[in-house]
Amino acid sequence: MRIINNNISDAAKISEAWEDFLKTKYGANKSSKDTAAFRDYEVALEQQPTVAKFYKENHEKQTLQHVLEKKADYTKLDKTRMGIWQAMENLNKLVDESDPDTSLSQIAHLLQSAEAARRDGQPRWMILTCLIHDLGKYLFFLGEPQWTVVGDTFPVGCAWSDKIVYPEFFKGNPDVNDEELTSKYGIYSPNCGLANVHMSFGHDEYLYHVCKDYLPKEALFIIRYHSFYSAHTEGAYSWLMNNDDIANMKWVKTFNQYDLYSKADAEPNVEELKPYYEQLIAEYFPETISW
Repeated sequence: MRIINNNISDAAKISEAWEDFLKTKYGANKSSKDTAAFRDYEVALEQQPTVAKFYKENHEKQTLQHVLEKKADYTKLDKTRMGIWQAMENLNKLVDESDPDTSLSQIAHLLQSAEAARRDGQPRWMILTCLIHDLGKYLFFLGEPQWTVVGDTFPVGCAWSDKIVYPEFFKGNPDVNDEELTSKYGIYSPNCGLANVHMSFGHDEYLYHVCKDYLPKEALFIIRYHSFYSAHTEGAYSWLMNNDDIANMKWVKTFNQYDLYSKADAEPNVEELKPYYEQLIAEYFPETISW
């Protein structure tokens, strides 16, 4: 079952490039809220027990077998057809149990993110990516529980990093009893590339497959790995990445400032912004797509 990449780049060069990536700043917190106040999971453990409860269930149930089954099902894209704005409106019924930073509707968060990127003069594909990055949460309306829809993502099939939110909760995951699945490389080989790595299943992976025929590769990389905080923010898992992954991580970090820090912004006026974003969507997507 081991996943091997026969074109592995030089590990030392990858490590050096990763260190350079971690030292580089990609954007800044321009909100009125302190940077340290975002993603404060220690405070959430005491003051927002639903967040900790979510991650406990997520970490215990995101097994390799679960991921393989969900990928086999949802990558068929045979559930429905709908447009991008329709998907955004559907998400308004969801409040993300994993997020300690906002209780606003999903469409409000998406517009906050996109507007922040727009104010900074980001390219149109980046503004669009900010607008749609969470639409994979439609999984919730297909009957999936939140523990396999939202939250930070991480590799399965290898050891869990202690940089993952609440790593202590993995002790209840059945994969802990498999020596291979808890070794550093697990079923993978060094620097095999993230495209060959099975991530915990959720809205990131699902939306990647929904959008893969429509968006540039940089946008698709953002969508697929934007919740991979233990890597792009905490520096873990570079040993599974190849050169392309590290080159594309700069886009994830650029995007991350708009995803995270915009949550402190005022709630946007949806009807005023709708015409602009409908036009932007039409530049990249047909009227309806497969989900």
